[in-house]
Amino acid sequence: MTTDELAKILWDYMRLDHVLEPSDVILVLGSNDLRVAAHAADLYLRGLAPWLVFSGNVGRLTEGVFKKSEAEMFAEVAMAKGVPESAILQESRSTNTGANIDLSRELLAARGIDPQRLIVVQKPYMERRGYATFMKRWLGKDVRMSSPPLSFETYPTEELPKELIINVLVGDVQRVRVYPDLGFQIPQPMPDEVWAAWEELVARGYSHHLVSKS
Repeated sequence: MTTDELAKILWDYMRLDHVLEPSDVILVLGSNDLRVAAHAADLYLRGLAPWLVFSGNVGRLTEGVFKKSEAEMFAEVAMAKGVPESAILQESRSTNTGANIDLSRELLAARGIDPQRLIVVQKPYMERRGYATFMKRWLGKDVRMSSPPLSFETYPTEELPKELIINVLVGDVQRVRVYPDLGFQIPQPMPDEVWAAWEELVARGYSHHLVSKS
């Protein structure tokens, strides 16, 4: 298989393609892709929730790239698309997915908001990892994942080149497999085909975003 074919197997596995329903909150997990913020704004403007929460300080992929926190950068994108500032909440301390969820829950609780149904927005290849983390950290909620409607082929940009995307994708699939044992996520089924594709990509050198399993 080509590298692109192997990567697409991982990409398709990480997508969940949940059907969205009207919700209490749209929670946007910070990242290096401003298209995530634009997609979340579109969901708000469609009337799918009354609140838009942006979460994220700076992480490994945005440090030195964004001039402000991920939450601030995302909020600016949303307001430019027409989302009123009064509908936006910002959590700008978190630097990982677990903290995104924990600190956003605290932010909402401080405003007396206890959402029962949430739409959680991330990059397409982060959907499964985001879902597995949310279901571990915030129990008893109806969670639907969403992401910009982009395919593996159309996702890369000059700022987000394919080489980087495949490396991060390989790292995220590894986290789906090993993080449950560390208490960070709920377990997710992983077909043999997916893990075989992962192993081949690692063998081809796509290992820059792996975590130590020790």
